[in-house]
Amino acid sequence: MYKVTLIPGDGIGPEVTSAMVKVVEASGADIDWEIVEAGEALIEKYNTAIPDYVIDSIKKNKIAIKGPITTPIGKGFKSVNVTLRQNLDLYVNLRPIKSFKGIKSRYEEVDLVIVRENTEDLYAGIEHKIGDYGAESIKLITKPACERVCKFAFEYAKDNNRQKVTGVHKANIMKLSDGLFLNTFKEVGEQYDINFDDLIVDAAAMNLVLNPENYDVMVMPNLYGDILSDLCSGLVGGLGIIPGANIGKDCAVFEAVHGSAPQIAGKNIANPTAIIQSAVMMLRYLGEYKCANKIESALEQVFLKGEKLTVDLGGNASTDEFTEEIIKYL
Repeated sequence: MYKVTLIPGDGIGPEVTSAMVKVVEASGADIDWEIVEAGEALIEKYNTAIPDYVIDSIKKNKIAIKGPITTPIGKGFKSVNVTLRQNLDLYVNLRPIKSFKGIKSRYEEVDLVIVRENTEDLYAGIEHKIGDYGAESIKLITKPACERVCKFAFEYAKDNNRQKVTGVHKANIMKLSDGLFLNTFKEVGEQYDINFDDLIVDAAAMNLVLNPENYDVMVMPNLYGDILSDLCSGLVGGLGIIPGANIGKDCAVFEAVHGSAPQIAGKNIANPTAIIQSAVMMLRYLGEYKCANKIESALEQVFLKGEKLTVDLGGNASTDEFTEEIIKYL
């Protein structure tokens, strides 16, 4: 049995994580869930959306899965995701982008992986005001952070029979910071028997829309990874189906990458695919490949049949009906 920290989140978080738990348990995986609360509702009591007991639980169990959590915009509260990544040194954000037959999208054969550096860049939060005139943010790029995320990308490519790794940057303009990332990427690439190339981030955005099938594993600094992973989700049906993992040396936190969608919370219409696919990633991380493959296969069959899809996928099924359809195929 595996002890896993479960953070339901807020908005639609409790609904989609409940669906995920049902699917994981139906797959036969033996998980003991330790449920801990985090989110906007806790700010008044703890002055933070992520109290210390959440971090403590993850450090103890080494693995967690979380639903979406709202971060108040422009109110001085740090993002829950950024807090988790920095406190637990979760230096890789991993987002597989894959087409499913049956899900309406403009592309049919997309199968790429975004590897995003997760702890620095502009997300380090080093910023200050310049009187009433302006504000300044500092873009922090360090060689150790570049090395470990690039090594992760190449190791991932090697372990998963991927053919190429592409480093994404803006070194033509930010010659020192992105130049350091690019040079480190090339140094790491020379250590592997895997094809690699590099691409300027704006060109990457265009080429991903024109020919996404040309890309395999893509590694990049924090900000570019945030933007391009959302762009790529649009190629295959939207954020509602994209899983994510935050991985460090000691801990891993798996998550749905979409927002908390409070406007549809409690209506039983949310799509739980992203958190279910994140659970598939989690099970593979734990070595539970049989259960992971069963869930992925069931999802493929549900999408292909197309009879019990949620509204965002073009159907009219409720969250519960969609979940039961997956369990039926399990």
